[in-house]
Amino acid sequence: MISIRSELMRDITQREALLDEAFGMDRHEKTCERLREGRMPARGLSLIADDQGLVVGTVRLWHIAIKVEAALLLGPLAVATSHQARGIGGRLMRAALNRAASQGYSAIILVGDKDYYARFGFSTNMTTGIDLPGPVDRHRFLGLELVTGTLSQQSGMVLPTGDFTGARTRVAAKTRLSPIARAA
Repeated sequence: MISIRSELMRDITQREALLDEAFGMDRHEKTCERLREGRMPARGLSLIADDQGLVVGTVRLWHIAIKVEAALLLGPLAVATSHQARGIGGRLMRAALNRAASQGYSAIILVGDKDYYARFGFSTNMTTGIDLPGPVDRHRFLGLELVTGTLSQQSGMVLPTGDFTGARTRVAAKTRLSPIARAA
């Protein structure tokens, strides 16, 4: 039985291999990667499809901003070739969208297959005034408003926000200091 759960540190190697399989070794060259590189995914919004300990699907959401409006970038979403056409991608999407909504996020953007993502409410109509920091096929640049008016009234460049990788390490190191060292 396949379960959808939060991503764990132990999943990283399998997740990366799955993404290489799904998108190829040049996946790090894509425009959306500029928004993700050096950043941590949004807390609680990295999900794994698990088949008895095997990572067979993944989706992550990342903090972004359009001018001053906070939003999320979805991606990548991938399902192992061996597990495709079983509804796993749809289950990952619904879980990610539900979690984002329950955490109070107002909008999500992505670059992906228009026909696939339309069933979840994504549309090119939501991204007409928004730009990415690099080349993008406008027919694949989609948005979803979790709060009406959030994207459709925005214009400008999408910017990365959120924690940098290593930020948790620095925080954890500070919390290990003795009370005397912290006071110094």
